[in-house]
Amino acid sequence: MNKQQKAKVIDFLTSEFKESQAIVVCDYSGLSHKELETLRNAARENGTKVQVAKNTLVTVAVKNAELGDVELIGTNIFLWSEDQISACKVADKFASSMKDKFEIKSGIIEGEIADLARVNAFAKLPSREELLGMLAATWMAPLTNFTIGLDALRKKKEEEAA
Repeated sequence: MNKQQKAKVIDFLTSEFKESQAIVVCDYSGLSHKELETLRNAARENGTKVQVAKNTLVTVAVKNAELGDVELIGTNIFLWSEDQISACKVADKFASSMKDKFEIKSGIIEGEIADLARVNAFAKLPSREELLGMLAATWMAPLTNFTIGLDALRKKKEEEAA
């Protein structure tokens, strides 16, 4: 890889990391190409991006994005997304299905270095769609209960009339 290619990778990662709210660093040693494609497909479905890059290039990109200093060792794959939860959920779900081959190391969430426990905590949170569903159900509950009550009253009146 020549200097121009390295500069392109650094610029790409810097711009992506500036726009992202969560970056998850994982060890992927031992994964086959097919398993990596499964991870990429799952990430794409959830609005998460995946990249394998040299640790030195990613370290420079993280510094350029003003997200702090990270120490990267070993084989790493990077997942990032525009919200805090998606990348964490994808990494956590894949790590649980590929326990021996895929491991979450750390991350950067909202501009702060995050350890494994914090990444897992974000993975357990409900997604935006789930939260909107909960909110809609909460708003609809009084109307639903009122409708059920009216229907029960109607049935009672019909039985008394008969």
